[in-house]
Amino acid sequence: MPAPVSVIIPTLNAASTLGPCLGAVATGLQHGIIAEVIFADGGSDDHIADIAGLSGARLIQAPRGRGSQLANAAKSAKADWLLFLHSDTVLAQNWPQTTLNHINNHPDKAGYFKLKFNTDSIGAKIVAGWANWRARVFSLPYGDQGLLISRTLYDQIGGYADIPLMEDVHIAKALKGKFTALDCIATTSAERYQKQGWWRRSFRNFSILMQYKMGVDPVILAEKYRR
Repeated sequence: MPAPVSVIIPTLNAASTLGPCLGAVATGLQHGIIAEVIFADGGSDDHIADIAGLSGARLIQAPRGRGSQLANAAKSAKADWLLFLHSDTVLAQNWPQTTLNHINNHPDKAGYFKLKFNTDSIGAKIVAGWANWRARVFSLPYGDQGLLISRTLYDQIGGYADIPLMEDVHIAKALKGKFTALDCIATTSAERYQKQGWWRRSFRNFSILMQYKMGVDPVILAEKYRR
């Protein structure tokens, strides 16, 4: 039986953060569920090509912007299931078993992981708790919670939009009612929150989300987000 999962990781000068992510992904190789790993690169000037070569990943070049990068990589993915992960996300060791359980029992649903940050501060626990609650109640997981989805369902909803920001919100809207939480932790980097402050960063993210929902162009929002 062919390995069922293509792992797709968007990269942009992510060489310094990929190690732990790939280490966790390697557990899936040991369990025989990964058909391939694809780096969806948006124009890095680090040594991402060397890392791809050493790790056996396939490197796909695409216009900068997560939506574009993910959409382009998904088009060339070989497996029946797609697992989208951020480069600074580290899945818990039970992710291969959890993934297989989802594939076997919920083929018509998309799955997301439970968010945790790589720090135990109060701010981290509150923000992660809010994110997990938002995903469960409003069917709105963000990209750092990963996305496990069958090729059939992905194509049915039109996949990722070619936009530079809010691609995770866009696809979550298309998948509303078709999500299930996976019983596995995805630990992501807290670096941006620690630099900007937990509450300031959270408020900024919420503000950008509200502007997107009110119709502001994602290109404009991406420029604000990168400042």
